[in-house]
Amino acid sequence: MMRRSQRSTRRLPRRAAIGRRSFAATTRGLEELADAGAHVAVHVIDLDSGSQVLAGDDHLTLPIAGLGVVPLLIEVASGFESGALDPLEIVDRASTDAVAASGLWRSLRAPALPLSDLAVLAAAVGDPIAVNILLEQVGLDRVRERIAALGMPQTAVLDRFRDERGLDDAPQVAVGTARELAGLFSALVNSRAVDAAVSAQVAEWLSLNQDLSLVAASTGLDPFAHDHDAHGLLFINKTGRDRGVRAEAGVLAGPRSGVAYAMIVGFDDLSIAHRLRVHDAFRVLGVELMEYAH
Repeated sequence: MMRRSQRSTRRLPRRAAIGRRSFAATTRGLEELADAGAHVAVHVIDLDSGSQVLAGDDHLTLPIAGLGVVPLLIEVASGFESGALDPLEIVDRASTDAVAASGLWRSLRAPALPLSDLAVLAAAVGDPIAVNILLEQVGLDRVRERIAALGMPQTAVLDRFRDERGLDDAPQVAVGTARELAGLFSALVNSRAVDAAVSAQVAEWLSLNQDLSLVAASTGLDPFAHDHDAHGLLFINKTGRDRGVRAEAGVLAGPRSGVAYAMIVGFDDLSIAHRLRVHDAFRVLGVELMEYAH
């Protein structure tokens, strides 16, 4: 069970850029979740000024599930660029343990795919088998070194995806803070995640992400084709989902301004109603981000 942090019993601070919306509805929704016992964290950065727009318990290290794929993709893209990894190397699905709980590749007829296609599957649908193979190719140690080099001391990829977690397994796939994750997405769109080439490649992969059901639900974007929006909306994101965990980080930029954001909620997933309240909080943030950018 996840409860409000003992380190912070205050309500979420209201901090907003001068002349912008206060994100009052988002703050109110997160306060209600925190009062109900959830762990909540949010961080929003203005891409133009680099200033903090919204923050609440953004220092807390919380489970982030599939959001840990992003630093893995950065390490994979760096390996492609340096030649340490061959993007056309074919890897067989049977080379790793099956993960039956989710994913797309397990339903495809192709038993083997190149590493570059696995990166697309990992970014677009969070495919757990593709993620596990990429993690085996680069190794946990290199991903952890990459995270350290990116200046994210409170973020960690702990383990592969598994159907069941035993006593000897890490309790989570990945953990992180809202502050570090929002900063990572800011670095990606500003070509500072390793270098311009790696940043561009990872941003391109993430632009294919089809999970637009949380923050992105308020954008009205087509989940299957949103990398060239007719209204000039730039959007990339990655979500993380597990029992009692919802997390999302991304970038949303419109005609007026742009933001990098991250929000994490850990909650008691006791009913569909509990889950829907959490999803509603993400969508409210999406509405206020859209108003900020437009």
